[in-house]
Amino acid sequence: MSRRQAGLTLIEIIIAVAVLAILTTLAVPSYRAWIQNSQIRTAAESILNGLQTARAEAVKRNVRTEFEIGAGSDWSIKLMPAGDVIQSRSSGEGSANAQLATQPAGASRITFNGMGWIAANDDATPSITQVDVTSTVVTGTEARPLRLVITPGGSVKMCDPQVPADDPRVCP
Repeated sequence: MSRRQAGLTLIEIIIAVAVLAILTTLAVPSYRAWIQNSQIRTAAESILNGLQTARAEAVKRNVRTEFEIGAGSDWSIKLMPAGDVIQSRSSGEGSANAQLATQPAGASRITFNGMGWIAANDDATPSITQVDVTSTVVTGTEARPLRLVITPGGSVKMCDPQVPADDPRVCP
């Protein structure tokens, strides 16, 4: 009578662990890039929603509202001229590694009037016209940066600066 073998041999377990280690090694860089690109998208969508909220609040309340970008991808919406904060967001809420660059360089705020149009900032600084969102962790071809463009009329468009000209996501 022959005995049936039950379970796994040591060789089978070692091979399974080796295959799992190889697959994990190949997947980790792609997963890391995916996480960082998700943080870029989270920050860009948050800023887009914040700008749209600031404009809507200006129209709804018929007062000037200011959208201000802080450190990282932090932002806040304030009623002007008092400066009462009506909404804010911290970069720790899903986009800790997002990096922002505004146009004109160094601009950190934009003010909307009661009609939803861009108004002069109270401190006479230039208004934000564009926000580029990238990552502090991934660069090069792995990164999927996004751009927010603000028109003089106050509308905001999110676009992808890396797509070809015939793609509807292209930046103006």
